[in-house]
Amino acid sequence: MVQIPNKTAQQPAQYSVPTSADVARLAGVSRATVSYVLNNTSAVRISEPTRRRVREAAKELGYVPHAAARSLRAGHTRVVLMPTPQIPAGPLFSEFFNELQWALSRFDYTVVQYGSLGLTGEEAARAWAELRPVAVLAPGASGLGARGVSVLKRSGAKAVFTLGPQQAEGAHALLMDQRLVGQCAATHLLERGKRHIGVVIPEEQGLEPFARPRAEGIRQALAQHGQDATMTELPLAYDEESAARLAARWRTLGVDGVFTYNDEFAMLLMRALQDEGIAVPEETAMIGADDLMLGRLLRPRLSTVRIELPSGQKLAELVDRVVRDPGMEPEVHDVLGATAVHRESS
Repeated sequence: MVQIPNKTAQQPAQYSVPTSADVARLAGVSRATVSYVLNNTSAVRISEPTRRRVREAAKELGYVPHAAARSLRAGHTRVVLMPTPQIPAGPLFSEFFNELQWALSRFDYTVVQYGSLGLTGEEAARAWAELRPVAVLAPGASGLGARGVSVLKRSGAKAVFTLGPQQAEGAHALLMDQRLVGQCAATHLLERGKRHIGVVIPEEQGLEPFARPRAEGIRQALAQHGQDATMTELPLAYDEESAARLAARWRTLGVDGVFTYNDEFAMLLMRALQDEGIAVPEETAMIGADDLMLGRLLRPRLSTVRIELPSGQKLAELVDRVVRDPGMEPEVHDVLGATAVHRESS
């Protein structure tokens, strides 16, 4: 039998964890000054050379402030919690949220996206509150009500915002009324003599909070026009087979214009209609939404509704203002605009 030598396992190198006291000694300042500098405390005047010396000492030692200890002292963190919406976010909204995160980071906030699928209302608020965020930007579909807002504020949140079509009592509201998108699309088609409007209703799970208000906006615009304007809902899954089936019966529907929910569904439906020999815009005018680059690459080029969202910088400034003044009355901000962009498809 071969004997395997019994070698003592080599112990990994032990590193001492640097403390604020170590930073203070290296920088030649007090621990309080280290805390003021690294926590970006604006209430205490500290010269720029001293701030630079503290930061350089912290960098040399590899010192990072303890977020949990800091939040325990303050009763909250510098975390802005952004629960992920329970609906697929398209390119436009993904770009908006990315810009907002960068802007908040410049105010020294840490943005945390929270995957809370299945949680709504007060249950979701309790889960978010466990992280002790200083601010929460809750998606409209979260069902956050007055009790949920109260849970968050009692846990230390200084600013609670809802982002969507509705306002929650006690929270600041960033209203995004999707009906404006539908109204804009309908007005564009009506102005071009279209009277029988088809409206694509995506069958994908989670899109209803966007699709239904947009369809309602179409309906409202047609109602204001008069009895000669009609609307036909067109359920459509985002796949070629579903689009081909719809295109095959297109001429039986009697529509002369169509709003495709967004540019991606427009691309899908336009290709299917062209495969059936249905000319766009000669037989059916088409308009999408979001003004994506792909719409300009289609032939004919796609008319669309350009959705205007606030800049991430302005929204970050608003969040910071509310955090600094948590007692201010909740405000309502209409942050969604819509403009029709006319191209060849309509």
